[in-house]
Amino acid sequence: MGENAASKNYHNNHHLHSHHQVFDVSVDVPPQNSSKCFDDDGRLKRTGTLWTASSHIITAVIGSGVLSLAWAIAQLGWIAGPAVMFLFSLVTYYTSSLLTDCYRTGDPDTGKRNYTYMDAVQSILGGVKVNLCGLVQYIGLFGIAIGYTIASSISMMAIKRSNCFHQSGGQNPCHISSNPYMIMFGITEILLSQIPDFDQLWWLSIVAAVMSFTYSTIGLGLGIGKVAANGTFKGSLTGISIGTVTETEKIWRSFQALGAIAFAYSYSVILIEIQDTIKSPPAESKTMKKAAKISIVVTTTFYMLCGCMGYAAFGDQAPGNLLTGFGFYNPYWLIDIANVAIVIHLIGAYQVFCQPLFAFIEKWANQKWPENYFITKEFKIPVPGFRPYKLNLFRLVWRTIFVLLTTVISMLLPFFNDVVGILGALGFWPLTVYFPVEMYIVQKKIPKWSTRWICLQMLSMACLVISLVAVAGSIAGVVLDLKVYKPFKTSY
Repeated sequence: MGENAASKNYHNNHHLHSHHQVFDVSVDVPPQNSSKCFDDDGRLKRTGTLWTASSHIITAVIGSGVLSLAWAIAQLGWIAGPAVMFLFSLVTYYTSSLLTDCYRTGDPDTGKRNYTYMDAVQSILGGVKVNLCGLVQYIGLFGIAIGYTIASSISMMAIKRSNCFHQSGGQNPCHISSNPYMIMFGITEILLSQIPDFDQLWWLSIVAAVMSFTYSTIGLGLGIGKVAANGTFKGSLTGISIGTVTETEKIWRSFQALGAIAFAYSYSVILIEIQDTIKSPPAESKTMKKAAKISIVVTTTFYMLCGCMGYAAFGDQAPGNLLTGFGFYNPYWLIDIANVAIVIHLIGAYQVFCQPLFAFIEKWANQKWPENYFITKEFKIPVPGFRPYKLNLFRLVWRTIFVLLTTVISMLLPFFNDVVGILGALGFWPLTVYFPVEMYIVQKKIPKWSTRWICLQMLSMACLVISLVAVAGSIAGVVLDLKVYKPFKTSY
């Protein structure tokens, strides 16, 4: 990725600024056939295809969010649950196809490429909106790191508990504190966060993808097995019954369920980064639209199956996290495999989501204090059999502090469902709806108050309302949890 940074933008700039001397020189150097090796921006030819892009999206989307879907459907019931999920998938597909048109500024075939989401906002909207986008994106990534720390500790505890239940024949309540597991996860992340940058993480991504399919499939299989054993589909048309919960709780929980479903679809943050891997012709946006369609159909089918099967298996009692909420005790070894897969997936996903944040802070520090020895100096440490490892003191210290911070906050707030709801709701409207819609309006020069403009704004407003409602529901959930909670003493 980084090697061609120096030569990037060469071709674009040739188009746009051929009066610049520098570019005139570089235009004469490559012979005609060199375009076989380089793209129009001077980077090495991109090789991504429809299938690689689809698999990247599926990897990014099918995350730990899938595990809270049975709970979300239980709050909403057999009618509203699947309907809301279907609605979210349609909105996500529509806005992501708007976003694919923002990969190039101006002409969809030859316009200037935007390599990241923020680049697109910068070149199309500019001004204060760039800072807003960055703020939402990086706070969201910070929140995801906390959510993943909580989720992985819950899975590690679930392994310990399922073995304890198995040994005691279900007699021992097996209370365990989550803190040691969060600390173990934190230490692992401190080590992995020293991998310098994104292009050295591809192996972690592949492992994480395989793991997410493993545990989702096990969850689905166990749900089907449980429905078969019950001999009936549990659940009701309107969701969890009043009586099991109070009326107010029912309302808050329904709001929270919206946040959980939104979280399960949040991948817009990295859509443009994925699009930047696709080869052309045809235009990248065409391939990406197809990839978005394929992957959203696959993930929605998968989500419907996991969510609905989980609800059919447990009805009102659907746990907040399908594989750790102890709806399933047996076969205990299968649940252990699923939970190990979750932990491995989350270890990888934490890094994939935090790398943009790491890179942003390090780039900013380098620009602000270019002379500072502590920030810029790299020490080469020989590693037998590998390239020497480049140790940077600032990276070592700042990334370690970052991981410590996410770990401590996770230990203070170990409520997986509420955290997932807040994150989903906060990130959903700005990143999945607002910015794509605004950029599309500017790109396509849609006149203000035209029918198209009004429809897009109405979509954006409707999604804003849903986001606010979901945030309110999740915050109410945290407040209820805090009433019965003592920090650092949690045991399940």
